[in-house]
Amino acid sequence: MAVRNRLHRSELAVPGSNPRMLEKAPGAGADMVFLDLEDAVAPDDKGQARKNVIEALNDLDWSNCAVSVRINGLDTHYCYRDIVDVVEQAGDKLDTILIPKVGTPSDILFVSTMLEQIEAAKGIKPINLHVLIETALGMANVEAIAQTCPERMEAMVFGVADYAASTQARTTNMGGANPDYYMLTHPDNEGARERHWGDQWHFAISRMVVACRAYGLRPIDGPFGDFADPDGYKAVSRSVAALGVEGKWAIHPSQIELANEVFTPPAAEVDRARRILVAMEEAAAQGKGAVSLDGRLIDAASIRQAQVMVDKAVQIEQSLAARQ
Repeated sequence: MAVRNRLHRSELAVPGSNPRMLEKAPGAGADMVFLDLEDAVAPDDKGQARKNVIEALNDLDWSNCAVSVRINGLDTHYCYRDIVDVVEQAGDKLDTILIPKVGTPSDILFVSTMLEQIEAAKGIKPINLHVLIETALGMANVEAIAQTCPERMEAMVFGVADYAASTQARTTNMGGANPDYYMLTHPDNEGARERHWGDQWHFAISRMVVACRAYGLRPIDGPFGDFADPDGYKAVSRSVAALGVEGKWAIHPSQIELANEVFTPPAAEVDRARRILVAMEEAAAQGKGAVSLDGRLIDAASIRQAQVMVDKAVQIEQSLAARQ
């Protein structure tokens, strides 16, 4: 069955064509590293990148993070060799396979069937699946995709750049704000109007989050292209974290610490969540269904919210302790 409790606060993207970056990846501090055979690798380098990734999986110590491989798209002739060569030669080192541009459940079933056969032939434990939702077709089918292969499916990632291209959105940014996506307030007495920017990707990522949470998957946000803008990265991360996303890609090592910070619940919030649980236990002992804490009403729904936060904090603490 798919692993459900793995941390995904930060997922570092590492080009398979760059041996130096591959060597540094296991110690970079990310919760997960995905070795990329797709967009980050030029066509002429695909074969060598595959060999580099297999060597990195077998020779490097991945005990401090989870490790994944992003295969090439199912519409390319690189895909089947990615699956066969990587899994046959290094599948026992892999935690997940990341499938790009998933459009329909059949995309997942194809990869899962190939994995099942290779695993049986080589005696490898089942490998989980990550899927990238980065096309209009994938978003249109996101609920059906989320229900596919529950024994393997672990997480979904929102791939903003390819999604923008697929929907023909008028932007060339890889994530972040769009100055053209705004509303004007009504004029004030002097005729002045304020410009309020919006989040162009709010609907798409919200829909993916709901599909993930409905079927037990982990929702992850994809890339933020401007790695020289840490404030912008953190702003986007906080926004999606508020929606229920639990991690984000790091396309540069400098983004790892930012992601780990944002997707770790603040100590003050965890402390309040623990106090809520204690207060509700005391209220239940007194036969009360609700109680006041810090001037605010808390009830059964508050317990569920608090328990989610405390569980996440405990998961992070345990995972980090296990890495020591």
